Amino acid sequence: MMTTESGSAQSRDEYRAMQAEAFNRIGSRYDDAFPHKEGQVAAGEWLIKQLQPGARVLDVGCGTGEPTAKQFAEAGCELTGIDISPVMLDLARKNVPEGTFLERDVTEIDTSLGRFDAVVAFFSLLMLPRADIATALQRIHDVIVPGGLLALSMVEIDLDDVPFQFLGAPVRVTGYLREDLRALVEEIGFTVVVETDISYAPATTQAPPEIQLFLNCRRNQF
Repeated sequence: MMTTESGSAQSRDEYRAMQAEAFNRIGSRYDDAFPHKEGQVAAGEWLIKQLQPGARVLDVGCGTGEPTAKQFAEAGCELTGIDISPVMLDLARKNVPEGTFLERDVTEIDTSLGRFDAVVAFFSLLMLPRADIATALQRIHDVIVPGGLLALSMVEIDLDDVPFQFLGAPVRVTGYLREDLRALVEEIGFTVVVETDISYAPATTQAPPEIQLFLNCRRNQF
């Protein structure tokens, strides 16, 4: 169970609905506030260089579909995106008509979606409590083919499920220090191949400057 600011118990469904509604309200303003996504694009390029044409790629927390879903679709990958926000999914379908977009929580994915050659999760897991991030990473691990790839990004900050106003919408956010994030990813069964960080200042005063961590990983064979 998660807890609210007042400490009262909050069900998983209520928690998900709150987070989804925040991003329904934010909609296309997200791309306006974060117009420069060089780190995200570079991580996507790293994956694309190692994938065969037609590779299956899952975009976890696809948002508006830009730039990542579009990047993989244009590279000839079979792109599936998931998100919990219907508004974001509608935008993604318009921006990337070649992709398949599903309303799905990452903590609930399984091999009914098939197996993927690569998964990307750019800043989507920070919307979960740490206990659920571990679950999400295990789920991601299980749908990636052995030896497949994961590109993961988080904000470097030592927080777990803390209330925050994000672009005027109430959300709860989580972060990790880089050594803790690396340890978690390796414990789940990934090898970190490349680790980078970027100092990022959003194009709005409604979101503070941040250090973005990018881990490019390979799923272990077992």
